[in-house]
Amino acid sequence: MSAVHFDSYTEARAHLKDLLDAAEEGRVATVRRDSGRAAVVDVERLRHYLALVCPSKTEVVPEAGGWSVFIPGLPVAADGASFDEAIAEMVQALREYADDWQDRLRTAPNHQEHWGLVQLVSLSDDDQLAAWLVGAER
Repeated sequence: MSAVHFDSYTEARAHLKDLLDAAEEGRVATVRRDSGRAAVVDVERLRHYLALVCPSKTEVVPEAGGWSVFIPGLPVAADGASFDEAIAEMVQALREYADDWQDRLRTAPNHQEHWGLVQLVSLSDDDQLAAWLVGAER
């Protein structure tokens, strides 16, 4: 089977099953709307790819009887009494950042390049995100 392209929202809606089947199978699936084009992709395929091309660069350091976690270049950090607690807190901090990015930071020049990270955070469950943070991505 080949790629699936629809030149209008109406055409895509009429062939929604074909569009979603193509995305699930990993084929190129696009919809044109006015002058723009959107791709439809399988969530797990996209999430896995983003985890591969967007390494976490997480730094975890022991500090004052606990652990601190941060990612250089991001305004996100977390602390915890244990390593696992610090990672869990970082997962929540990343979720809050992703929400803020969606609401208002996406147009800020110093945050625009974090689109891939925000997608990864939003498409991952807590376990997947924790594994990504510690470099144990499946």
